[in-house]
Amino acid sequence: MKNKYIIGGIIIVIFFIALGFLFTKTSIKYEDDFQKIRQSGKIVNVTGSWDKEKSYVIDSKNNRFIFYIKGQNGDEMKVIYKGTIPNNFEHATSVVVTGRYKDGAFHAREILTKCPSKYQEAENSAQGG
Repeated sequence: MKNKYIIGGIIIVIFFIALGFLFTKTSIKYEDDFQKIRQSGKIVNVTGSWDKEKSYVIDSKNNRFIFYIKGQNGDEMKVIYKGTIPNNFEHATSVVVTGRYKDGAFHAREILTKCPSKYQEAENSAQGG
């Protein structure tokens, strides 16, 4: 009878170790080095800002939103998102796109935008800015 409990305990421990390994292996990392992103082929979170010097395209026929993101070092990358433009995209101060680089562009499955907050605007007004 004791052997059943020992074997069951070992199986549970192995299960949780495997589960922990799986979660650490599939975690998505943040990356702002576009050269690494182009070469990795992995799903990553890319941080940068919308390149406002280049126009964006809303392809409603194919349900795609295409724009360019600029990294901290000035490098840029084309982003193709299957979906519609986020509501606050044009006001965003930074953008995080999640996806994978392939076929000459970053194919995003999610877009997160960070916009200036009303608190920053109030603070700038109070400082005379």
